[in-house]
Amino acid sequence: MSNLPYTRKDAKAWARESLRGFYECPITPFKSNLELDEDGLRFNVEALVEMGANGLVIGGNIAEGWNMFPAQWNRLHEVVAEANRGRIPLWSIILDPSVQIACEKAAFVEKLGYVGIEIINPVVQLKSDNEIFEYFDYIAKRTPLAIMLYRTHVAGTLMSYNVLQRLVEIDTVVGMKQGSPIKGDTARLRRQLRDDVIVAEPNEDRFLEEIFDGARVLWANFNYTLAGKKRHLMKEYYELALAGDYLAARERWKALRPIQIFNEDLNAGNRINNASYAASIAWLKAWFDAIGLRGGHVLPPIHDLADADRKMLMERLEKLGVI
Repeated sequence: MSNLPYTRKDAKAWARESLRGFYECPITPFKSNLELDEDGLRFNVEALVEMGANGLVIGGNIAEGWNMFPAQWNRLHEVVAEANRGRIPLWSIILDPSVQIACEKAAFVEKLGYVGIEIINPVVQLKSDNEIFEYFDYIAKRTPLAIMLYRTHVAGTLMSYNVLQRLVEIDTVVGMKQGSPIKGDTARLRRQLRDDVIVAEPNEDRFLEEIFDGARVLWANFNYTLAGKKRHLMKEYYELALAGDYLAARERWKALRPIQIFNEDLNAGNRINNASYAASIAWLKAWFDAIGLRGGHVLPPIHDLADADRKMLMERLEKLGVI
């Protein structure tokens, strides 16, 4: 019997009611010998809970989930679940083109107490609308977990409106991370998809306006973590926006712009131009270190941040008041 807080039939209603605030995507700390830094990981989970993250989304692109041994991926999810102790909701991100491995991972994290999975469409072979639909439908029939679709050009194929309209009819598909950089895509999808599906815009710079348009969750993001000593401003503008105080909310939002612009300058170009998060990982790990978390080393073939770049990062974060 499932211990999930929803049934297949009420998964969408549960998600719309329960997904609130800042669901953070943490990095994965590795030791110099490239083993998982379990102590560092536990430290980070404790810190994320204490800083007020509303949920964690584990094992995605910036977490190097695509570059781990299968046993490392499993252990990552085990340690996070152990460290969390049920305090905030946990989701996993599944990046595998093999539908069998995706199903195996879903079953594994369900047993650990994860409440949902975010899934990218296959990055090899399955490209047509019908093939993409069959991939997700196959998984959904074999797991009771709520599913967030991951719509991104990083997959190589940006899921079409037509296939998304079909996918959201699956009971356990509760929404999507709408990662397309095409202007207006988020609003168009909200108009064209059913009203009980979450279309989450992952860019923090648009989140304030998103709240006034009905959004309630900044999904699978890391801006809340990276804001450091100014993190409280995000909580404040979120609460003020929910209360309808646009001017006060915007004042807090504007105070965060220099931090978020710096983050975008470091990472957005590579993500958009190369359809990859790989070049961002070393910067994000160094940023974690700078704000007192455990960043750790990067898995090859990606390299750790150079000392000169790390020094520049620290200087900028000090000037920005992040540390």
